[in-house]
Amino acid sequence: RDRVRHFPDFPVPGVLFRDISPLLKDPVAFRTLIDLLEDHVRSSFPKIDFIAGECLDSRGFLIGPPLAQRLGIGFVPIRKKGKLPGPTESVSYALEYGKAELEIQTDAVEPGQKVVIVDDLLATGGTMRAACELLKRLKAEIVECLVVIELKPLKGLEKLNSIPFYSLLQYD
Repeated sequence: RDRVRHFPDFPVPGVLFRDISPLLKDPVAFRTLIDLLEDHVRSSFPKIDFIAGECLDSRGFLIGPPLAQRLGIGFVPIRKKGKLPGPTESVSYALEYGKAELEIQTDAVEPGQKVVIVDDLLATGGTMRAACELLKRLKAEIVECLVVIELKPLKGLEKLNSIPFYSLLQYD
């Protein structure tokens, strides 16, 4: 919690941005973050196939690959539309301050494979819900959505339609 900075009115007025940059630049804090996520996943899910990371921006992307590497499994990127080569599935969704579109490569996972979706933050839940929709279209089994920070007042958890969810830090 000490490694999360707060920026009011970013990126638009009325938004209180939670910045994990200090956590990422502190090697002990970042290692501790990955340790905590690894411990949680290992104790909760003895068998998963992939970590899927929402790569709409770089923060979620920076957490998923090291976690997947620690677990000895692959990482599947979910990106902004137009950033992945080959055949893709895409979905549009609303952000807390705009609209966006995410996509995944159609061969990213096989039907029935177990996936944990990782991101840095859950706010209104639009991005996480879109990632879940993409993986469901590929018939993956989403075993959990995992984030570093949950902004509880924005009620993003409600959009996950009872998919198991875990957050390390919660802000009211």
